[in-house]
Amino acid sequence: MTISLDAMIRDSSQISAVDLTGRRVLIVEDESMVTMLLQDFLEDIGCEVAGVASRLKEAFAKIDALTFDVAILDVNLNGEQTLPVAEALLAAGRAIVFATGYAATTVPSQLAAVPILQKPFQQQDLERALRAALQARGPA
Repeated sequence: MTISLDAMIRDSSQISAVDLTGRRVLIVEDESMVTMLLQDFLEDIGCEVAGVASRLKEAFAKIDALTFDVAILDVNLNGEQTLPVAEALLAAGRAIVFATGYAATTVPSQLAAVPILQKPFQQQDLERALRAALQARGPA
């Protein structure tokens, strides 16, 4: 079962308590326009972009090299699934959000608890997804 934005809204009292100010975010996205939009939205909500990766190999290098609180992963990165990156991050106790223009069913059941940011999205959708991911991870 995936966590929809509607479900996040129902649980918003707990999720809204998660402060996003100063949170470092890794963006793994292959579309430059989406990356720029994410960077603008993140800056507007007080987050810091820790890094950007547009290729799978680059994403793995950055998760090892950078310090960040949460990663936003495009599910399909230049034709490659980012699911191995997601699994590595979750195994390390890191918070993640999937971003996709495809149906939520493209995420395998073992990763269904990961919040999904459905493209196209608004800033408030991004905020809710980030808060849900950080809330699910628990205290840092």
